[in-house]
Amino acid sequence: MISLKFEKKNFSQPLIILLIIAITLGIGFRLFNLDKKVYWHDEVYTSLRAAGFNRTDIDQELFINQIIPAPQLQKYQQIQPESTLKGTLESLIIENPHHPPFYYLVARLWMQQFGGSLTASRSLPALISLLSLPLIYILARQLFNSHLTALLATTFLSLSPFDILFAQIARQYSLVTVLIIGSSILLLRALNSRSWKNWGLYSLVSALGLYSHLFFALTLIAHGIFVISNWFLTNYVEKIPSEKNSNSSRIKFLIQTLPLDFCIASVAIIILYIPWIIVLVNNLKRVYDTTSWTSVSVGFDYLVKLWILSFSSLFIDLDFGFENIATYLLRLPFLMIIVFGVYIVFRSCSRSTKLFVLTSIFVPFIILVIPDLLLGGKRSAVTRYLISCFPAIHLSVAYLLARYLGSNNPGGQKFWRVVLAILLTASIASCSVSAVSDTWWSKSVSYFNAEVAKKINASDSPLLLSDVGNNYTNTGDLISLSYLLDDDVRLLLLSKSPNLEMIEDESELFVFRPSRKLLEAMKAKQWELKSAVSGQLWRVYVSN
Repeated sequence: MISLKFEKKNFSQPLIILLIIAITLGIGFRLFNLDKKVYWHDEVYTSLRAAGFNRTDIDQELFINQIIPAPQLQKYQQIQPESTLKGTLESLIIENPHHPPFYYLVARLWMQQFGGSLTASRSLPALISLLSLPLIYILARQLFNSHLTALLATTFLSLSPFDILFAQIARQYSLVTVLIIGSSILLLRALNSRSWKNWGLYSLVSALGLYSHLFFALTLIAHGIFVISNWFLTNYVEKIPSEKNSNSSRIKFLIQTLPLDFCIASVAIIILYIPWIIVLVNNLKRVYDTTSWTSVSVGFDYLVKLWILSFSSLFIDLDFGFENIATYLLRLPFLMIIVFGVYIVFRSCSRSTKLFVLTSIFVPFIILVIPDLLLGGKRSAVTRYLISCFPAIHLSVAYLLARYLGSNNPGGQKFWRVVLAILLTASIASCSVSAVSDTWWSKSVSYFNAEVAKKINASDSPLLLSDVGNNYTNTGDLISLSYLLDDDVRLLLLSKSPNLEMIEDESELFVFRPSRKLLEAMKAKQWELKSAVSGQLWRVYVSN
């Protein structure tokens, strides 16, 4: 059991109390206003998959030139009476094989117990995210053997604007964070004890990580490079001085000291994951089709901006607009703290600790960056894809602060107390603003849905026209809108051969993200479209 006694010589009682209050505040942010924010496109699909539906069947049922009340769409967010866990699996295999099933199966079981309301759906990831707090404390203690470092790491993770955002999203990302930290703890324990029980637990948790998200593989690759690097440096550099041993004897010794237990654990992980590997291989085209958006080429400046925003979002998530340089100037000091933290870990920690932290941060990032730079794309610009890097960044900054807050230099202590105050203030301010906002950057394609709904709800007798759209995201966003629209709002859901004769004269018409075919049909009738929400919603004026 980990002791919670804190050495007075390292830090004061008020600091402990402050950090505990900050952790409590972070827990509160995770559970605040769960049902008030836009239930965005991807969350809709979480509920849809968990309930056993697939988009193709829904599209065939909805887009048939019919008028329905907006709340009717929410039936696709409730479990089908005749469906089973098999239906959830089949929905993923057919349409989203790049999303492994573990979280969706857990979400279905949760839905069976607590229903499919917004609060119920989001309370699952929020509660899961709480598990990451004691886990990162344990991981920090294992790496740095410091209560202060562990408490600071827990505080930073608890108040992390990024982690709080994704703890309130009905997706698998908070679960992935828990499994990243948990697998790291088990890896370090297994390496220290060489116990097959710990290796078995490591294999099991790692397999669950892969069954939660494909990019958990980035963490496993980082673990592999850490283990191999540490083994090589320990046995080749330290134990066999070059002047006493030939290259052949060095190689023989290396072979004799191979980390076979890690290799066996890795094979076990692959064996456990074979069922979903088969799913991926059999559905490669579908995987490519649903992930091809990450291969769209963007400018290098775009990548750099997103890297800055992504890594700094662990401590601050306020901005002045994507194109405003003030946004990046505001984030720059926080990036400098992160870089300095990593540098101090590199300079001051034991070889195994620094190797673990550095590989955990840089290996996943480099694996995502290289194809973006060589082939084009924006994989490394998707903040949630960088989750594997983030726990080690929290650990690095925590170690940095603990090192200087616990020093014997009063002047240095004062400066780093100010730094800590800035970090906590920025995190709390960011979380406070996002907590009362109905949308945030994390809503992605659904960012403007709240504004769209307000425009429609403000009208008299509104009728919203839409179809499947050009990129097949309308289904998810129309269901998302159904939570925001008034109950009396009606939707005219049009087929690929749109019938516009169904429209009633007294209705105020809007069209939401129309396909090219629907636009052509409206132009043929000489209808005038006026933008209501840029790129999302248009007011339609019918010619007499």
